[in-house]
Amino acid sequence: MVMTFEQFKQLFVEIADRIEQVKDELSELDRQLGDGDHGVTMSIGWQAIVDKIRQSEASDCGTLLKEIAMAFLNAVGSSVGPLYATAFLRGSAALQGKTELTHRDLVSFWEAAIQGIQERGKAKIGDKTMMDTWLPVLGVLKTQSEKDEIGKDIYDKALAEAENGMNATASLVSQLGRSSRLGDRSVGHMDPGAVSAYYIFQTFVQYVRKVM
Repeated sequence: MVMTFEQFKQLFVEIADRIEQVKDELSELDRQLGDGDHGVTMSIGWQAIVDKIRQSEASDCGTLLKEIAMAFLNAVGSSVGPLYATAFLRGSAALQGKTELTHRDLVSFWEAAIQGIQERGKAKIGDKTMMDTWLPVLGVLKTQSEKDEIGKDIYDKALAEAENGMNATASLVSQLGRSSRLGDRSVGHMDPGAVSAYYIFQTFVQYVRKVM
């Protein structure tokens, strides 16, 4: 089974819908640690992606991802803008020219995207950021992608690790960004970026189960 180009476009629409559903939750988490705008920021960014997809004349996944990257960056002024824009740009290189995606292609996309975020943001596990969700996903995908066959079960394993990483941020002291000013007061609250990252990947996993 493969994911078609049209299905790939729909994936981003589904993620945007999910972000819209949870934006108030994300902003409430951010109010406990920062300025309370993470949900609104992510909503704006993902709606810009949907608008771009509807207007786009791109004919392959890689080209579309380049357009998505610029749409997100132009819509989102906060630090999350360049991080996800970098993810989409790195992912575009992995999928350049492709109109049908295998599981190996999708794994390559996520590996490139997550490595792009890390290289741009420099965060590591334990810093109480989105990388506490994304890096465990990367670890599973890298290990599993070395196997000859890649199936849907790889995403379930990665999602379980993502959830563990997200939940772990509640016990961490924030090391980066505005929330780091809180010091020990940041303990007891999950990082909103880690939570939104989990929802993004969870939606991807649920969508793959439906179409592949």
